[in-house]
Amino acid sequence: MNKKVGIVCYPTVGGSGVVATELGINLAEKGYEVHFISTTMPFRLKRLYANIYFHEVEVANYPVFKHPPYDLSLANKIAEVIDREELDIIHAHYAMPHAICSIIAKQMAKREVKIVTTLHGTDITVLGIDQSLQNMICFAIEESDGVTAVSESLRKQTKEVFNTEKPIEVIHNFIDQVDPSIESPSRLKENLGILPEEKVIIHISNFRKVKRVEDVIQSFFLIQKKVPSKLLLVGDGPEYSNMRSLIRELGLDDQVIFMGRQDNIQDLLTISDLKLLLSEKESFGLVLLEAMAQGIPSIGTNIGGIPEVIQDGKNGYICSLGDVDDIANKAINLLNDDKLWKDFSTHAKSYVTENFDSKTIVKQYEELYDGLFT
Repeated sequence: MNKKVGIVCYPTVGGSGVVATELGINLAEKGYEVHFISTTMPFRLKRLYANIYFHEVEVANYPVFKHPPYDLSLANKIAEVIDREELDIIHAHYAMPHAICSIIAKQMAKREVKIVTTLHGTDITVLGIDQSLQNMICFAIEESDGVTAVSESLRKQTKEVFNTEKPIEVIHNFIDQVDPSIESPSRLKENLGILPEEKVIIHISNFRKVKRVEDVIQSFFLIQKKVPSKLLLVGDGPEYSNMRSLIRELGLDDQVIFMGRQDNIQDLLTISDLKLLLSEKESFGLVLLEAMAQGIPSIGTNIGGIPEVIQDGKNGYICSLGDVDDIANKAINLLNDDKLWKDFSTHAKSYVTENFDSKTIVKQYEELYDGLFT
C-alpha cells in the first residue's frame, strides 16, 4: 500500500523546489497521497490532482519577536499535518531549516512518522561551513531516518564536513519528459531580434557571485568574435546590475539579451545552441538536464556535481574554473562544426533519458521509503 508523504520544500524557482514538486507530482501519479507543506503553493504545481494537498504555513507576527518565527510556525504546521492527515513520511528538502523543523514536529506529533532529508547543496556548501550552524545541520542529518544527496560530489563533501557515519544515498535530480514547445522557434527568435544564422548561447541562474556570470560574459565576448551569435541571460539576483555594466563596458549591448526571471524556460531552450554553467559551487546543476533533454550541448566547470551530468567530449565540455579562453575555444569549435554539434546533441538527449529520467529516479525514492518500514 502506498504511503502518505508530506513534502517540505521551498516553493520557488530554485532547483530544490522544482525537484521536490516534480517528485510529489510523480508520486501522486503512482497513487501516493502527497501533502506539500510550505509558505505558498509550489510554482510547478499548475494543475489539480485529487491526491495532492497543500498546507500553508502562516507566520504570526508578534511584537515581542524582532523577526517572525518562521521555523516555529513551520514545525507546528508539520506536526499538525502529521496527526490530522496520518502521514507516514515527511520528506524534507534541505537540512536547514526543513529537516530541523521536521524533527521537532516528529517529537511533537502523536503519530509515528519517518523523516527523509534530501541535501541539495546550499545547506552543506554554504551553511555547512558556518561554524555556528554545523552542530545543528549535523543533528538534522543524524536524526533523519533516511538521507539523500543529489550528487556523489555532495555526498563526499557532506561526509568530509560533518565527519558523519550516517549512510547517505546518492539520488540524482531528474527531469520529466519535455512537453512540446508552445511557440514557434523561428518566431521567437524573430521576436527577440535574433537573426536566423545566429547561434544562441544561454545561461540561466540566480545571478549570485558563485554562478560566475562574469565568466559567461567574458567567454561570450571571445565567442562572438568568431561566431555570429547572441547571448541569453535568464534570471535575476545580486549581480544583475554589475553584469549590465559589464555588458556596456564590453560593447555587447546589441548581442546580449537580458530575459530576467522566467518560470518557463522551455521555449528559450528550444532556440538555444549551447548552455553555459561556469559556477564555482554547484552541487548538481538541474538547468543542465533541462538543456540537455532538448539536445543542447553544455559547457561547465570541473566543480561539484557538474561532471556527473556533462560527459566531457561526448555531450559537452568540462573546463577549469575561470578559464574563459578554453571555454570560448571549445564553444567556437563546437558551434562551427555542425556534425560535431549534432553528435553532442544526440548524446545529450540519450544520456538524460538513460540516467536522469523521472521514472528511474522516483523509483529510487520509493525504494528508500519502503526500506524505512522493513
